[in-house]
Amino acid sequence: MSLHFDNSYARQLPHACVSWPPSPSPRPRELFWNPWLADSLSAEFQQWDQARREAVFGGVEVPEGAQPVAQAYAGHQFGGFSAQLGDGRALLLGELIDRLGQRVDIALKGSGRTPFARGGDGKAAVGPMLREVLISESLHAMGIPSTRALAVVASGEWVSRERALPGAILTRVAHSHLRVGTFEYFAAREDLQGLQRLLDYTVQRHPPDAALQDRAQGDTALALLMSVVQRQAQLVAQWMGVGFIHGVMNTDNMSLSGQSIDFGPCAFMEAHDPATVYSSIDHHGRYAYGRQPAMAQWNLARLAEALLPLMVGDEAHRLDAARAAVQAFSTVFEEAMAQVWRCKLGWPAADRLEPAAASELAKAWQALLQAHRVDHTLGWRGLLDVVQARPQRLFDRFGAGARAASEWVDRWQAQARSSGFVIDAELLERSNPFVIARNHQVEAALASASDEGDLRAFRDLLDAVRRPWSEDEALQPYGEPAPPDVAASHRTFCGT
Repeated sequence: MSLHFDNSYARQLPHACVSWPPSPSPRPRELFWNPWLADSLSAEFQQWDQARREAVFGGVEVPEGAQPVAQAYAGHQFGGFSAQLGDGRALLLGELIDRLGQRVDIALKGSGRTPFARGGDGKAAVGPMLREVLISESLHAMGIPSTRALAVVASGEWVSRERALPGAILTRVAHSHLRVGTFEYFAAREDLQGLQRLLDYTVQRHPPDAALQDRAQGDTALALLMSVVQRQAQLVAQWMGVGFIHGVMNTDNMSLSGQSIDFGPCAFMEAHDPATVYSSIDHHGRYAYGRQPAMAQWNLARLAEALLPLMVGDEAHRLDAARAAVQAFSTVFEEAMAQVWRCKLGWPAADRLEPAAASELAKAWQALLQAHRVDHTLGWRGLLDVVQARPQRLFDRFGAGARAASEWVDRWQAQARSSGFVIDAELLERSNPFVIARNHQVEAALASASDEGDLRAFRDLLDAVRRPWSEDEALQPYGEPAPPDVAASHRTFCGT
């Protein structure tokens, strides 16, 4: 049986891509397969044995109906603009209509050089590709929009980095791979026809909701901008809630669908500190945890600039409308963030109190976490210990700050009583994960898989991050932070 591929991107946007075949893996070997995701995409995957999966996802065989293309885009990388980036080591195989009737992209990453490779080898290593699995499945399990990994296949060849590493190809599923940088690509070339085609295609794939279309009064470009502002505000608020640091929020890594995408130098924060940076290439903290909202808004301003020529009205009107849409990010983000904090505080009824109350209390709690170097995840999870009548477990994490933590807890509980509700333990539990992809555990699992060919630690960690709310005895080791000296020295790399 064959999959029913469609290729609307290649068909409708031929100037935004280049047809290109994957480089075949000499000895493909499956390292990871996601049967649940596969089943949600198509029943036909059930007919594929491992050898067929290795052939297709190892780049040896292009499945019937697929039309592999390397996508073109530009991007601001750490603030500097490159007019041409594009998929240097990735290929969009095509699109499937999944079982829910949604169009999704199926793409390879690490499948060889393309015309956009800019001197790179187009390959990927086992470790970074398995990292994408762990991070994306962790985010997905917590309900945070994310691209997902369908498969990872070892290529059977070595890739040259600081040292030789075993190669691999990731198969990624996304709502689309349309990026802020895709619009920047056409805007930089002053290609208004290309921009218009891209706009028409993007609103087909990711239509703004009716309310935004009404507010935009027939201005499709403005409606799209407002829609992406909302999606990104909500996404970044969810990242902030769980302490996730993307690490490389360049405009070519911001998806217009509102999904998390491209997991290179990313990590989950341990000791709470807004200045936390793990990326080895972020020397000035541009993409630190606490700067992510501002950087998202900066990226959206670049999208607004690219969309300006397509907006309705004279120049002054278009500038005012674009500026207002981008400035609205702050309000939308604060509202989304207040909702995240409300849930993490276990407050079930937002209509009974001002949204600012949740934000103020959450900010005070985070200030305590920062002052006493308390783990972000366990500091928030510890609120569940309080309502389960074991508050000392939480206070012990604060050391000399235990009294300050106790006073905050009294304030938290008093606020709930004065607002007329009981703190919801179930809401607390499902809003504050116990298990995240801990950096030291991720690195150990990837090293074992890459250096020794041993996937047991990877599989065990994957099973754990797929159950973020569970405190089962078997998961206890996955809930513990790294020793402070290990956490402080941790760095992540993009893997290119």
